Amino acid sequence: MKIESMRLKNYKAFKDVRLKDIPAFLVVVGANGSGKSTLFDVFGFLHDCLKGNVRQALDKRGRFAEVLSRGCDQRKDTILIELQYRMEITGVERLVTYSLEIGEQNGTPVVLKELLRYKRGRYGSPFHFLSFSKGEGYAITNEEDFNKSDEELDRETQKVAPDTLAIKGLGQFERFKAANAFRSLIENWHVSDFHISAARGRKDAAGETEHLSETGENLPLVARYLHERHPDIFRQILSTMARRVPGVQAVEPVLMDDGYLTLRFQDGSFKTPFLDRYVSDGTIKMFAYLVLLHDPRPHPLLCVEEPENQLYPQLMVELAEEFRSYANRGGQVFVSTHSPDFLNALELEEVCWLVKRQGCTEIHRAKDDAQIAAYVAEGDQLGYLWKQGFFGGVDPQ
Repeated sequence: MKIESMRLKNYKAFKDVRLKDIPAFLVVVGANGSGKSTLFDVFGFLHDCLKGNVRQALDKRGRFAEVLSRGCDQRKDTILIELQYRMEITGVERLVTYSLEIGEQNGTPVVLKELLRYKRGRYGSPFHFLSFSKGEGYAITNEEDFNKSDEELDRETQKVAPDTLAIKGLGQFERFKAANAFRSLIENWHVSDFHISAARGRKDAAGETEHLSETGENLPLVARYLHERHPDIFRQILSTMARRVPGVQAVEPVLMDDGYLTLRFQDGSFKTPFLDRYVSDGTIKMFAYLVLLHDPRPHPLLCVEEPENQLYPQLMVELAEEFRSYANRGGQVFVSTHSPDFLNALELEEVCWLVKRQGCTEIHRAKDDAQIAAYVAEGDQLGYLWKQGFFGGVDPQ
């Protein structure tokens, strides 16, 4: 599954924007405060809505009035999030649209409209396979029976709490194909908030071991899991570390006598390995990204903000290659950056930039700018063009 487009209306700085033809690997640049974190927060918001409910997800962000775009009337205006993604249904790849509209009534957030729709055939309008409003609605249980007419499809009426997503409950069941797939997509996407301080040090040997957490505090546990259960992948990570981080020859997750787990790094210049608390921030961060990007079961969507922090500029090309390789294996990747070196490693269609005008954020694609496209065709690099001011409006005023 791959997200192909998204529309945001009245979500913080995004008054009404559309991003179409989203590639498997998309990099976002923009000045501080232009909306890069907000763009990624849309995915975090949906994830929080699914884990709890819409009210809790809004409360985490300052409540409905703070998420609603400035200048809107919270008594009348609504938040709209719409995502289009492709998935295979009965052997045919179909473009599915998920639409979520949220308002507030009597001070309480309400799901005013939640839809899942796609075309049953080559022609005609998209059919609503899930449709809910204020906690009431229906879902189609035999959506894959394309030999039947629309009128013959089986509708199952359901009720949920007005501030709860219908896909939270219905998406658990295989008979609701599109809802089940989208719920799985939200559950498994990863919005990275990596903290080096959280990744360092001794960790309890119990906890989540198969996937790196958002903050990276379980890095030693995931490293041990890969070392023991996926040794070929772990050797690949070490090989990449040896090529791209000078001096590092090996990394070993070690279970201490007191039952705590730590990472031990071997520098080729020394006989005695170092515990991770003596290793540079950049080394820890590069190892964490490689662990994340070589996950045996990749996340369907991965969002990473400013990966260049604490990393040497020459590593940016290699890191961009690792992200692109992850995307090519099937996991979609969104990255924000302030690094011209990182941009220099990218293709024209992989870059967009954000511009904030009068409090509202606009999205521009590098491939749609004729001048940038012409310079890239002549051999110029995107990071160089950004530094020279060709990304119109991107620099803070």
